[in-house]
Amino acid sequence: MRLASQPFQRILACLGLAACLAITAPAQAETLRVGATATGIPFTFLDVKSNTIQGMMVDTAQAVGKAAGFDTTIQQTGFAALIPSLTSNKIDFVSAAMLKTPAREEVVAFSEPVYSYGEGLIVAANDDAAYTTLDALAGEVVGAQVGTVFLDRLKQMGIFKEVRSYDSVADMTRDIALGRIKAGVGDQPIIAYQIAQNTFTGVKLAPDFEPANVGDVCLVVRKEDTALLERLNQAIAQIKADGTLDAIVLKWGI
Repeated sequence: MRLASQPFQRILACLGLAACLAITAPAQAETLRVGATATGIPFTFLDVKSNTIQGMMVDTAQAVGKAAGFDTTIQQTGFAALIPSLTSNKIDFVSAAMLKTPAREEVVAFSEPVYSYGEGLIVAANDDAAYTTLDALAGEVVGAQVGTVFLDRLKQMGIFKEVRSYDSVADMTRDIALGRIKAGVGDQPIIAYQIAQNTFTGVKLAPDFEPANVGDVCLVVRKEDTALLERLNQAIAQIKADGTLDAIVLKWGI
């Protein structure tokens, strides 16, 4: 039997090594694109020091990813563009201060709740009137952020002189402080955090206001992504059970 030549033996050895490496090399980690907005402190916001999106829902998305076995990359997206970006496959799921609503459920699917809260009423710092409900503001000019359930509700009530829409809560609170509008409605924990940090000045949360709708913040996926939704729900259950989610909520003071 003729022995293989040394060059041929070297080729065989290299092929064997390559095959072995192909078998033993670890699989590349799966990475999912997460949509988050830069204007939802403390849920999601742009940290100017690191130029990255940070916040409670960013930490939650990362914790869910770790529990479910995938990596995450956060993609900054305007709040009103989160669902369109999801349905057009620009992102894989949403992790932001987005409340679950029947109207949104017609378009996308929501995970099990991550956090629950109601709306807050923002008024000028020197406004000491007792506002327990929005009915107390009938005939006034009020506002809310574009793309939120609050703006839709204010318009549907039909009792206000005018309902103004704003691209950001910061713009809305500025108009309240300047007296351009009487009050605004927004996410209570976001507003409370911003006021405590002195980010929003000249305004306060109406202390007597009682939210009419307490909603659930969830992760959001495309309707057809049932397998991903199941993975997210299992991971959410895990981080609730082991205390990870409680620690995240405590970290962000909400």
